[in-house]
Amino acid sequence: MNWKNLAREPSTWRGLIWLLTAAGVVLTPDQQAAVIAGGMALAGLVGAFVTDSTPPRD
Repeated sequence: MNWKNLAREPSTWRGLIWLLTAAGVVLTPDQQAAVIAGGMALAGLVGAFVTDSTPPRD
């Protein structure tokens, strides 16, 4: 597996954003809401503006 190619994929970025968003469970309820809203916004931006790469054909 080529980690450089994997790191360029939008799904990897969205997954990392969701993992970081989930880390907000140890915060106060107000902080949790802010972290979740920010994570959702970042995941949406990645999905909207980062193109999926097409794997090369053999």
